[in-house]
Amino acid sequence: MIKSTATIPQASMSSSAISADRIAQLTARERARFATARPRSAALAARSAEHLLFGVPLHWMSDWGTPFALHVAHARGAHLTDVDGHQLADFCLGDTGAMFGHSPAPVVAALQAQAARGLTAMLASEDAAAVGELLAARFGLPRWQFAMTASDANRFLLRWLRAVTGRPVLLVFNGCYHGTVDDVFVDLVDGRPVQRPSLLGQVHALTQTTRVVEFNDLAGLQAALAPGDVACVLAEPVMTNIGMVLPEPGFWPAAADLIRRHGSLLVLDETHTISSGPGGYARAHGLAPDALVLGKPLGGGMPCAAYGFTAELAARCEAAKRAAPPGHSGIGTTLTANLLAMAAMRATLSSLMTDAVYQPMLALAGQLADGLRGAIARHGLPWCVSQVGARAEFQFCARPPRNGSEAAAAMDDALEHLLHLALLNRGVLITPFHNMMLVCPETTPADVDRLVEAFDAVLAELTHA
Repeated sequence: MIKSTATIPQASMSSSAISADRIAQLTARERARFATARPRSAALAARSAEHLLFGVPLHWMSDWGTPFALHVAHARGAHLTDVDGHQLADFCLGDTGAMFGHSPAPVVAALQAQAARGLTAMLASEDAAAVGELLAARFGLPRWQFAMTASDANRFLLRWLRAVTGRPVLLVFNGCYHGTVDDVFVDLVDGRPVQRPSLLGQVHALTQTTRVVEFNDLAGLQAALAPGDVACVLAEPVMTNIGMVLPEPGFWPAAADLIRRHGSLLVLDETHTISSGPGGYARAHGLAPDALVLGKPLGGGMPCAAYGFTAELAARCEAAKRAAPPGHSGIGTTLTANLLAMAAMRATLSSLMTDAVYQPMLALAGQLADGLRGAIARHGLPWCVSQVGARAEFQFCARPPRNGSEAAAAMDDALEHLLHLALLNRGVLITPFHNMMLVCPETTPADVDRLVEAFDAVLAELTHA
C-alpha cells in the first residue's frame, strides 16, 4: 500500500486539463450518491467510531475519499459485496494481498485441512520443507526465511545485511515504499535528503544511516555508494507506490554492477512486482539480486512473507548468527512461519504461482491497459498508462515518469479521490492510494469492459461539462 508520498509539490490543475471547480462539484455529487446508497455502511461506521481510531480497524481504511468507510460483507474471486448488497468488480484486490482472487480454492482447502491439525506451534513442518523447495525453484535463490509481512521481511533483512557487511547505511530510491520499515522514510526534496514528515513518533534521525537517490540515476547511485559504507540497496525492480516508475533500458544491469563493485548488496522487494510472473520481475528480466522479498500475495491473502538469499550470502548470515552472543537477534516473531501460513504458502506456490495461471492474467491486464489508453485518448487528456504484468496504472502526465520526483509531481489527490469514488459508485473498485488496478485469475473480460466503460463515462463528465 501507499500510505504517503514524497514531499514534492502536487501537480497544478492545468496539468490534468480539468478545473478544480469541476472536480469539487463532481466530488460533492459522488459523495452524496455514495452516502444515499449505503445506509448500512453508514450505520456501521457510526458504530465503529465509538471504539476504533478514525472509525476503522486500521487508519488507512479511511483513505478512500468516501464520506464514511465502505464495509465489506463477503468477497470471492474477482468480486466483492458490501454490506448494502452492492457487488463490485474488484481491481484493488487488497492492494495485491488477494492478487490470486479472494478465497482461492486451493488456499481455502489447505487452510481448512490444516486448521484441524493445528494453527501454530513454533515448530517446523513438512509444509516448510516443501515451501522452501518451491521458492528456490521459482525464484532461483536457494535459502529462505519467513516473516508475517513484507515490512517485517525487509526489516529483518536489513539486520542480516548490516550484520554481515559491518556497514550501517541503507540506500533507497526517492519515493520508495517498503512497508513500515522506519529506515526507508527518507525523501529527496530539492536534492536534499529529508526525513518524511508523515512518519509518526520517529525519534532517531534517519538521514544519518539512510541515503536516497532518484530511480534511473546511475551517476547519483555511484556517488551515494562511493563512501563504501552502504550495506545494501533496497529497491522494487519497478517502483509501484509513488505511481509506476519503470527502469530505463539497461538501468538494472548497470546498477547491479555498481552496487557490487562498491561491496554492497542488492535486495529486490517483489511484493508488488510479483504481478510480473511466477518468478517475479527479477526472474522475468534476468536480474540476479543477493536477496529477495516476497509479501502479500504469497499466502493467497493470509498474513505471511518470505525472504531469500544467495548461497554465499546465506553462509555469511549463518556465520554472523553463530558468532554473535546468545540472546534475541531482533529477527522473527512467535507467529512467524506458523502452520496455517505455511499451508497457505504451499498451496499458493503449488497451484497459483504457475505459468498457466499467470498467462491469462497478463493478457487481460494488457487489454485493460489498452482500454484505459483508448478512453484517455478519446477525451484528449495528457495522461499515460503503464503495465507491469497483471498490474496497470494511469498517471496524470503525458509520458511515464522516470523517477519518484516526476511521479509525485504528476499526482493530484483531489482528482484521484474523485475518480476512485466515481468508479466505486459505478460498481468498480480500484486502490484508494494511487491509480493502480490489478487483474486476478477470476477477472473476466466483462469485468474489464465494466471498468473501462465506467472510466470512460467519468472522463466524459469531467471533460465535457
